Amino acid sequence: MNARADMADQVERIVAWRCIGCGRIEGPQPCIGVCQDRKVAFVSAEAYDAVVARLRAAEARLATLESLATRMALAKPRAGAWEKSYRVLQEEARRAVREAAQAASAPPPKNGERVVEP
Repeated sequence: MNARADMADQVERIVAWRCIGCGRIEGPQPCIGVCQDRKVAFVSAEAYDAVVARLRAAEARLATLESLATRMALAKPRAGAWEKSYRVLQEEARRAVREAAQAASAPPPKNGERVVEP
């Protein structure tokens, strides 16, 4: 797993109250007397979790494709065996493309679920 996905686990979550009517968000904290209100942007934890799950799945697919590209670039088939090597790499590429297409068409994970690549 790379650093971006690891950062997702380190994001601080702030629990607050949200009005179901107007959407106002309030997170009471002890006041130290210097408070100032500033406009900020928030996303829901569910939306954030879904994006992180998609990021992790995309990174797993990218790693598979990078591995395949590296093997293709570094392959040195023996004399007369290039076709067999080509066919094996071609089948791996087809499998990777199929898996990527299936993952792209899969519904997004539900709250708390994580996408796990085989």
